[in-house]
Amino acid sequence: MSTQKSSAKPAKITTQTVVDMKSKGEKISMLTAYDFTMAQIIDQAGIEIILVGDSASNVMAGHETTVPMTLEHMIYHTSCVVRGVDRALVIADLPFMSYQVTTKEALISSGRMMKEAGAHAVKMEGGKYIVDTVKRIVDAGIPVMGHLGLTPQSIYKFGTYKVRATEDDEADELIRDAKLLEEAGCFSLVLEKIPAHLAEKVTAELSIPTIGIGAGPSCDGQVLVLHDMLGLNKEFNPRFLRRYADLNSVMTDAVQSYIKDVKNKDFPNKDEQYGE
Repeated sequence: MSTQKSSAKPAKITTQTVVDMKSKGEKISMLTAYDFTMAQIIDQAGIEIILVGDSASNVMAGHETTVPMTLEHMIYHTSCVVRGVDRALVIADLPFMSYQVTTKEALISSGRMMKEAGAHAVKMEGGKYIVDTVKRIVDAGIPVMGHLGLTPQSIYKFGTYKVRATEDDEADELIRDAKLLEEAGCFSLVLEKIPAHLAEKVTAELSIPTIGIGAGPSCDGQVLVLHDMLGLNKEFNPRFLRRYADLNSVMTDAVQSYIKDVKNKDFPNKDEQYGE
């Protein structure tokens, strides 16, 4: 029997793959990425879904909110990510005001994200007021992931990043919205910063997978911002965040070592130069 490893590429993750994972009880892993190198690393590590989030506004551009991101920004970041990916499903956020005005504009934005950036699906925030928009985009052949709970694009409406749907009325509305989005054709749904018991109920009542962030362990999958879970960002410390590395310290030490070697004329050495 041959012991040689197969050179075949792993099967691509599709929207149907993640729906099937829910039915099999297999948890779904999802992380954000915004550039070629990071996307390549986490794709090769085996992540199922890469979200090109409008959180690029915060971690890449230094803005306080996600609101400043434009469609052109998101197309650029998504195209960079797509070029680094062989296996993962790449989902791109539609940024603020690229889909809220009219369903026609939303369809055009989604089409550009697919054609120009190469995204495999788009993600939209909101409940019942985007249902018609979701239907039109899905009818055009573009997969849509929904997003309920804390919706960062609406930060100026709510004025806070606190946990959402803690009261019965808002919780009931979230459940209704989740079912409406499923009926409209969403293949999956992000639940952000809501009580764990509510996320468990929504997950049980939907046939499509839920992806949680600050929504407890009962969701069908989990997502974190890559920069946060790698410890690149030390200032952001929400309760739901688990840091799997401290790359801020690693990079700081590396840069300081480089500076020291340059100052002491230890870099470059004879093996790091040409002509001898």
